Amino acid sequence: MAEFSETETGQAEKRRRRSRKGEERRAEILTAAMRRFAEDGYQNAAIGDIARDVGLSLPGLLHHFPTKVDLLLAILAKRDLESADFIGHYRSDLPGLLKGMVEIFRRNAGMIEVVRAFAILNAESLMKDHPAKAWFLDRATDMQNGIAATFERAIADGSIDGGIDSRAMAAELIAVMDGLQMLWLRDPDRFDMVGGLEAYVDRLLASLGLKP
Repeated sequence: MAEFSETETGQAEKRRRRSRKGEERRAEILTAAMRRFAEDGYQNAAIGDIARDVGLSLPGLLHHFPTKVDLLLAILAKRDLESADFIGHYRSDLPGLLKGMVEIFRRNAGMIEVVRAFAILNAESLMKDHPAKAWFLDRATDMQNGIAATFERAIADGSIDGGIDSRAMAAELIAVMDGLQMLWLRDPDRFDMVGGLEAYVDRLLASLGLKP
């Protein structure tokens, strides 16, 4: 069995501390970048401003994220990790999926800056050669495919009418969610995004012959 000297142990502990400190600093940078993207949009946000927001020099920030594209992609990857388990938990059946969407909205209502930043990035990604274009396209495709697959399982087990167009229903749900979210972002104090989706889901479940 290998033995480690006190010097080696101490060096390992220093590396762990540096690693933790580096991860904490990266998290601070990502949070600041999200805020800047929400305020200015990705195209207009200056990476130097993000560096100043977290008390770093520009070279200090570039040590963690060499380019603004790297910073953007790290934000998108972080969003994916945060959302994957939460969304996947609700995909077991159709009523669970629909109710889960309401819970996702309920969670999103508590982090408006994150939602605003992603709405702006999503719109900007429609521009030619935008670095997030493929990511948002893949995300939209995966979302539609996932929702449609849940409808198809409900059709297969006889829970809902077999004549329902699963992909059309998936597109409708995504459109409703995006529209409600946009209304909320424009006037969060007056518009109830969560209540709007909850009412829609209850009506949809009733129309499908499923108990709300």
